[in-house]
Amino acid sequence: MKAKPSPPSAAPLRPEPRQRKSQGPARKPGSGARPPEPRPKPVPPAVPAPESAPLLIVISAPSGGGKTTLCNELLAARPQITRAITCTTRAPRTGEQDGLDYYFLDAGSFLKRVQAGNFLEHATVYGQSYGTLKAEVLDKLRQGRDVLLNIDVQGAAAVRARALEDPELRQALVTVFLTPPSLSVLDQRLKRRGTDLPAVIEKRLSVARQEIVQWKNFDYLLISDSIAGDLQRMLAILDAEKMRSSRAHAPKF
Repeated sequence: MKAKPSPPSAAPLRPEPRQRKSQGPARKPGSGARPPEPRPKPVPPAVPAPESAPLLIVISAPSGGGKTTLCNELLAARPQITRAITCTTRAPRTGEQDGLDYYFLDAGSFLKRVQAGNFLEHATVYGQSYGTLKAEVLDKLRQGRDVLLNIDVQGAAAVRARALEDPELRQALVTVFLTPPSLSVLDQRLKRRGTDLPAVIEKRLSVARQEIVQWKNFDYLLISDSIAGDLQRMLAILDAEKMRSSRAHAPKF
């Protein structure tokens, strides 16, 4: 068995003489000169700087107005957005999971959290209580995540009031009111959903009339026409809010 040839040993380097005007032409590559060492690549930062400050996105709409569908589409289109899970005392609907869709609490547990001041907002709607935990929202914002709240107009009003007292919330808050183009369209959507009795639908439409007039309290009014159209306009709103000079981070020159 033949022994493997050993790599050729490098010739010993001799100190080069100091350059003079009378020196001959420079040596060509391959004549024994040491090749230049590659420059080290710059090490990227461990955590890249965010492009802008995170947003607290509040979307409200009358019951059956399409806010849940819009929120689901938004979460699918922008994975960096996270949803704040709402606490509620109502019973789970078909397919809903505790800790994923809502935190389902009994009335006593919900009341204890209210008394402890745990909620960013809470309200009673159609005899059931709903609330968003303040700690969950702030923790996600401090992680640099955009937070999405799917809440009614009462909850949105409470969040706006808390934001006036809290600079961190005020900096992040963006509110959007979504509404169908007419009450007749809303009536059709509620009937098509098939989850409520006619008397309940009439009650929801009556409440919707009162909710829709509050659109002026929101930053944006989004009149629903289609799922794709609603999503496109919602993404345009978020892109514009991200570029506000109060939130954007300019590059360093």
